[in-house]
Amino acid sequence: MRETTASCRERSLEYMSTTREIIIIGGGPAGHRAADALRARDPELAVRITVISEETHAPYDRVALSQRLHAEIDLSLQAQTEWHPDHVRVLSGISATSIDPIGHIVETSDGQRLPFDQLVLATGSSAPVPDIPGAEQIRVYRTIDDVDWLRAEVARLADALGRPPRAVVAGGGLLGLEAAGGLVALGAKSALVHSGPWLMSAQLDQGAGQALGRVIDSKGIALHLGTRPRDIQLAADGSTVVGVRLNNGQRLEADLVVFAIGIRPRDELAAEAGLELGPRGGVVIGTDCRSSAPDVFAIGEVASFEGRCTGLVAPANAMAEVAADRILGGGAEFTTVDDATKLKLAGVDVASFGDALGATVGALEVVYADPVRGVYQKLVVTDDAKTLLGGVFVGDASPYSLLRPLLGAVLADEPGAYLSAAGGDGPVSTELPDAALVCSCNNVAAHTIREAVAGIGTPDGEPCTELGALKTCSRAGTQCGSCVPLVKKILETELVKSGRTVSKALCEHFPLSRQELFETVRVTGLTSFEEIISTYGTGRGCDICKPVIASIIASQHQGYILGDGRAGLQDTNDRALANLQRDGSYSVVPRMPGGEVTPQKLAVIAQVAIDFGLYTKITGGQRIDMFGARLDQLPDIWRRLVDAGFESGQAYGKALRNVKSCVGSTWCRFGVQDAVAMAVRLELRYRGLRAPHKFKFGVSGCARECAEARGKDVGIIATDQGWNMYVGGNGGYQPTHGQLLVGDIDDETLVRYIDRFMMYYIRTGDRLQRTARWMEEIEGGLAHVYDVVVNDSLGLADELESAMARHIDNYEDEWAATLKDPERLRRFRTFVNAPHEADPSHLRVAERGQSRPPTDAERAEGKGVLLAGTRIPVREGA
Repeated sequence: MRETTASCRERSLEYMSTTREIIIIGGGPAGHRAADALRARDPELAVRITVISEETHAPYDRVALSQRLHAEIDLSLQAQTEWHPDHVRVLSGISATSIDPIGHIVETSDGQRLPFDQLVLATGSSAPVPDIPGAEQIRVYRTIDDVDWLRAEVARLADALGRPPRAVVAGGGLLGLEAAGGLVALGAKSALVHSGPWLMSAQLDQGAGQALGRVIDSKGIALHLGTRPRDIQLAADGSTVVGVRLNNGQRLEADLVVFAIGIRPRDELAAEAGLELGPRGGVVIGTDCRSSAPDVFAIGEVASFEGRCTGLVAPANAMAEVAADRILGGGAEFTTVDDATKLKLAGVDVASFGDALGATVGALEVVYADPVRGVYQKLVVTDDAKTLLGGVFVGDASPYSLLRPLLGAVLADEPGAYLSAAGGDGPVSTELPDAALVCSCNNVAAHTIREAVAGIGTPDGEPCTELGALKTCSRAGTQCGSCVPLVKKILETELVKSGRTVSKALCEHFPLSRQELFETVRVTGLTSFEEIISTYGTGRGCDICKPVIASIIASQHQGYILGDGRAGLQDTNDRALANLQRDGSYSVVPRMPGGEVTPQKLAVIAQVAIDFGLYTKITGGQRIDMFGARLDQLPDIWRRLVDAGFESGQAYGKALRNVKSCVGSTWCRFGVQDAVAMAVRLELRYRGLRAPHKFKFGVSGCARECAEARGKDVGIIATDQGWNMYVGGNGGYQPTHGQLLVGDIDDETLVRYIDRFMMYYIRTGDRLQRTARWMEEIEGGLAHVYDVVVNDSLGLADELESAMARHIDNYEDEWAATLKDPERLRRFRTFVNAPHEADPSHLRVAERGQSRPPTDAERAEGKGVLLAGTRIPVREGA
């Protein structure tokens, strides 16, 4: 017999006089977080929590769902606090069938009637499937069971068909891309159908979407944009999929169809209970996360805040914390939805945050793009280019972890300095404000991490001095993981401040430092990233360890820098064998050893610049730089330069850039040594040598120092007796004068010492560490380096010289090697929408006798900008 509302309320009041009953409907991440937040805030066990979960699995991390496609790994979420059975109970495999917000009763599928004092709806969302013919055979990508079924089905179809199964995925958002990429990794052939004009059209602008599309297409996933599936075609048995017909009339052959076209809030229980729903579904909540019924809260994907439901983990966690606080008498408020996302989709970094689409009035967009190669970076700033409003990254999202916490803050440098695709490394030191949000998933600010490192507020009062303990203690980095590099940086900074030892682990995938990894690769002779990470690391690597390992392999085994599967490990400039510029075009800098060049070679450079319409300038290193080349033009340009006797490698790569020299004793009346001859010798000897960072030499023919040699990593200054050798100088953000290592040495001794110095630096330097910083940080400093290089204190002299000799013997110009191989040239091929001729809408204004790209002001007027073969507007405002 059904209880009356009055009798239910009476029972509920009895519970309130003893232990309060809190029911959470939904065992996903939001429900898990709500239960954990309540438990953490309730050490006296004043409430009893019941979680009703229709899934049989323990609460798991849906962000990491794609990892389950590759293996049956455990994605279970770990509780921050211990869940005592008398305090938190989880009813798995059971669903709530109705709720009575007045009588405070929940009915379940197994016949239970559970009273509650407060109820939290965390029912999440479902994956919608349109009502089209054949829809009964459509699968979705939403839960562990969905993923497990897909993994088994691909294997079954491959065995039954005797070929890779053909999968069609509908939906070009986050989940659709994950599904398509995961199916390819399982061995299926994937086609992706998306109604928008470019991928992730809800999160990315046109430039970013196009860049992403090129990379996805290059991975063998066929793209069909601007259309939708019209019907699923079945075989005569009615259960076997054979194809998909699209709205544009095209038919795609298919053995499997997966839909990931968005989410639909699961608000059925709320609707039946008479709760107010949003215009697009979902339970309407206020800043206290309460629904229209005072004792019913809604969080996560089922909650509609300001007319909108969101499928991101950060706002779901924030709502769970607010609901828990309010239930226990607090006054916390949920004020905004954080749309920041950073995911690895089908092997491509994608990130966005803040006003990513530049909708703020007066906003400026700073864009660096290489759509052909799938790299796109954009910052949105205020009209004075100082305050950060948002950003978008595709292909290279390395700046995201630094910039995301600076949202709304004044940048310490001009915006372009933060974009790695344009060669920016960011300011030398960016100390985050205490209030900066480091982990948006768990709402962890910088000051919380700093306090945890100091032991303030930790459960046992002990400092968190290791990354794992710090993540557990602060929650930072425990969800999507995108903030882990920044958390590690804060940890190391705080440890240094307190005088404690800092871990030298390269990244979260390698516990070894760069130096340890270099020695390990040298001793074992491993030559591939896959072998190295499977033997000495974990996971699949990241944008920190991949370029490091590529450099280590190159410096030990030479060979074509983009060969043997290493192209994907390289930085943007290395992949293009050219320097990407701010307008998306590339610069070409032929190597001129020592700055010496014949008139005939000068004529070739001039003619190339004229024929391709390139801007020319003498660089700070005494070379001729030609700007404005499209990616597809690079092979034609370099073919002419190589035929004329030029080599590449001058301006890209973490390697030798140049050896600057004065004219020395050949022409100068003050010169005492032949500076040009020595500079030519050194540049030819060390060209192509990969190192932790770029490096430069300078050779001055006398003490007047016209080549500014002491500002170089290795500086050589002539004396009456020979050469003085200086080391550890450089310009950049922290200019440093080189220190005298040894004086009055002859030519052969000089070269021998440089061999030892450079190879010792390459073996022991840290990632992206210039020689100046290396000299500052290496134990013993200059005295130690002197002992190693001059006195051979470590007994490494022969080994270091032999390593250099192997490099010299195996050197091959990278562009010459590229031009010999048609397969390598495919990397620079022209795509359908890349122009073959100069784009007339790309602004080129005559000034000082040469053409140039538009200024920022001209760009803000809506003028077109050529971006690596595709014209994308960069504009001001919405």
